[in-house]
Amino acid sequence: MLFCKCDVFTDTTNCTYCQEHGETTVAVAWCSVCVDALCEKCTGAHNCIPSFRHHDVTDLSGEVKVKGKRKAMCTEHKQESLEFLCQDCKKAVCQKCCILYHRKCDAVVTIPSQMVTMKTDLTEMRKSLSKKEGETKLRVKEQKLQEQRERDHYSLMKSHIHSACQKVIDRAKKKERKLLDRMEDISHKHIGQMKADIKTGEMSVLIYQQQTELIDLALQSECDMDVYEMYQGCEAGDVEAVGDADLKERGRIASVTFRQDTGKLSKALDDLQLGEIKVLYESMLDLKATPVLQDTIDITVAGNRSTANPNDVTVLVGNDTDTVVVTDWGNTSVKSFYVKNNQTQHSKLSLSGDPWSLTKLTHNRVAVTVPYSEQIVTVKVKPDLELLTTITTSKQYVGITSLTPSTLAASSQSPPCVDILDMTGNVLRSISPLHKGNDILQYPNFLSTTRTGNILVSDCGTSCVVCLTPEGDVVFCYRPTGDTALNYPRGITSTSTGDILVTDYNLNRVIHLTESGQFEPLIATYK
Repeated sequence: MLFCKCDVFTDTTNCTYCQEHGETTVAVAWCSVCVDALCEKCTGAHNCIPSFRHHDVTDLSGEVKVKGKRKAMCTEHKQESLEFLCQDCKKAVCQKCCILYHRKCDAVVTIPSQMVTMKTDLTEMRKSLSKKEGETKLRVKEQKLQEQRERDHYSLMKSHIHSACQKVIDRAKKKERKLLDRMEDISHKHIGQMKADIKTGEMSVLIYQQQTELIDLALQSECDMDVYEMYQGCEAGDVEAVGDADLKERGRIASVTFRQDTGKLSKALDDLQLGEIKVLYESMLDLKATPVLQDTIDITVAGNRSTANPNDVTVLVGNDTDTVVVTDWGNTSVKSFYVKNNQTQHSKLSLSGDPWSLTKLTHNRVAVTVPYSEQIVTVKVKPDLELLTTITTSKQYVGITSLTPSTLAASSQSPPCVDILDMTGNVLRSISPLHKGNDILQYPNFLSTTRTGNILVSDCGTSCVVCLTPEGDVVFCYRPTGDTALNYPRGITSTSTGDILVTDYNLNRVIHLTESGQFEPLIATYK
């Protein structure tokens, strides 16, 4: 039979006391206070002790499982149980400990009196952990999907590399076949000529042999006329072989060689480009490099009602395609631009109001603020744009940044604040930081998230950059004077190395701050 001592089931088949004396006796009862199994004899002895008579003793004759209460004993006073809780010291104590060590403590209570509070706190903690568990499961699920997508992506790139290499091999094979065919044609002609020469030579040998034999016969003849006729024939040139004229024929192949330009071939192989692998790191930026213009995208598209007014931008990478997503304030829309089949293409998603800022949620989703409509919309980037959800908000949010998969930070001008929101638009916390009794924020139009999860705020009203924790504490406030002062800060971002970059609209430059909010030398100016 098993009894549960707290969370651990203990074998209660044999008497605990008898086992201590080397005996094995079947247990018939269980004392939940002593946490011991008792045989019939020990049960009688147990019940005879006055202080044990009120213990909870359970009969073990039935097939039952009884959950006993674990009796925790004081480590210093071995015979005393822990019955009290010192809330000042946050420690469970026995009665003697209370008298000896905790007389000056203000809050010493019994453990049972705190059960409701502790269970309530544990219940809330359990809810919080369950929520985090669910969020983490969703994140892990998304990461697994992303991992599989990346595996498929790498397999596709591998196939493309093999294909590019095979094309080069096919072209080289084609050139090889062409050279071999040319060589075979020349070889056939040359060898054919040589075979003809050999045959002609063999015929000439036969003719010369025959003529030699005729001369021998003439010399051996006793008839002077035979000698004279042979002499006349040789004098007239009849002795020349019939093939001699062919041997003097022009246009014959003398020799064939294959000359290979090793240097040119090596250079061609060195210059051969199968392709190029580009790696885009999240938030990576070489701050020491000189900015170089790579490309310019004209976001004016057919159907624009007015001049394009790009306000915020981000880049998403997926399915081997880089997609630039832009909010166009002047045309009440979000636009995406990408290259497909070597052609620049675009997508346009019209909204109910003018969009201001956007933030990347996942590898193919963004959230966009629509202040005047009091909305935040989520958009899927495929790379064509697809509206997913429309979140109605209680304020006109302008700046936005993603904190976790389930929370956003959004900024408002009226009142000036930064709110922590869930994905349904509920305000979890509102942050309005003060400095010397005055509001730090006035027009917090742009936000970003640091690598440590803090919130960067670019405020053009107070001309400062503020770093806040999600709980509302001010990490730093960058508002210097002089040459390093900000004039009209707008877009802001943080790199994976912790560096902070903020654009100054009026001064036409990008300011570089360290992770702790210290000014670094100017990295870029623009016109």
